[in-house]
Amino acid sequence: MTNTDTQHVTAPASHHEPVMRIEWTDAVTGARGYLVVDTLVADMATGGTRMRKGCTMTEVEDLARGMSNKTATFDLPIGGAKGGIDFDPKDPGAVGVLTRFCEAMRPFLDRHWVTAEDLGVPQHLIDDVFDHLGMRQSYHAAIERSVDPEATTERVMAGLNAQARGGLLGDVIGGYGVACACLAAAEHWGWAVTGTTVAVQGIGTMGGGAAWYLHDAGMKIVAVADAMGTLYDPDGLDIPALLDTRNAYGEIDRELLPAHVQQLARDSVITTPVDILVPAAVSYALTGANCATVNAKVVVEAANAATTPDAELDLTSRGIAVIPDFVANAGAVAWAWWLLLGYVGDRPDDSFDRLRDVMTTKVTGLLATWDPEFGPLRWIATSAMNRNRVGTEIYIP
Repeated sequence: MTNTDTQHVTAPASHHEPVMRIEWTDAVTGARGYLVVDTLVADMATGGTRMRKGCTMTEVEDLARGMSNKTATFDLPIGGAKGGIDFDPKDPGAVGVLTRFCEAMRPFLDRHWVTAEDLGVPQHLIDDVFDHLGMRQSYHAAIERSVDPEATTERVMAGLNAQARGGLLGDVIGGYGVACACLAAAEHWGWAVTGTTVAVQGIGTMGGGAAWYLHDAGMKIVAVADAMGTLYDPDGLDIPALLDTRNAYGEIDRELLPAHVQQLARDSVITTPVDILVPAAVSYALTGANCATVNAKVVVEAANAATTPDAELDLTSRGIAVIPDFVANAGAVAWAWWLLLGYVGDRPDDSFDRLRDVMTTKVTGLLATWDPEFGPLRWIATSAMNRNRVGTEIYIP
């Protein structure tokens, strides 16, 4: 060991109680919705709204806690929250359910809760709902607090819709941040980029963006998985071509697959021998029941709460680093607040440069102080996060 600080790292303290939990029932469909505000900074919190069949209050509470961790890790002047709806996003009534949920949460969305896309709810959809309800955009609560709401709205919309390599900046920036975390891990261990293999579970906005930028950097993506199964090619998949065949739910058209691409069971992506595994689909993808089958050297959490605590302990005991979600996938929320605060605008290179520098510094710094003998990487990241808690002032130009 070279860093004696690691010897003093202990498991994080027990979870605190959130500021607020709200449960909502849709009068039309009976769907349940949840809002959890974990922490408030200057009376505000941020966190996306997800929709999936089976979503629970416990899940949303875990995600809200994760948002508090993200904002603290990236020194953002905002607390953490999360919304969730137990409903199938493919159901024809999904937009109506989302609209009624946001209408019911209007008192919080007006003044306290800044939300955005999440699993099952793309950014354009939630923005359409906000527009329908007479709010400027899903960052409404922050925009209305700004010195010049019209100018802030213009800056936000220009940034979200700026054309970048790989897609619209607002759609790809989170995946780009995950890719930066993977590249930083490879750099830490001295792996050649072109010789590093990756498997990505989930090929939607976050997973698809991460796969695109890792492929663009020269890494070999040998496996990707969507809801219909795993696609595998030991020589590396043509990621841009695959992504071009996705439907609105992040599913790849099997009829357009090259003949040499193997179609495997959905969970095969977890067992694929690779250097880096990127779980980018649902929460709790890696559990005590399946973590023994993980065949990667490092796990980079692109999905929120992708690894259960018992799985993380098991992986750590095997020397597998798990770069936690509140570091690896926090690029989207960090960028959104940099945009709101005027630190970046509609020039994609400015956003990419800032996020790459910050993410690389955080990931390499954590890995440099980690020894699996003393527990998961998350424990070190949590200790660093607690030292970064910010004050209570928010100034939005």
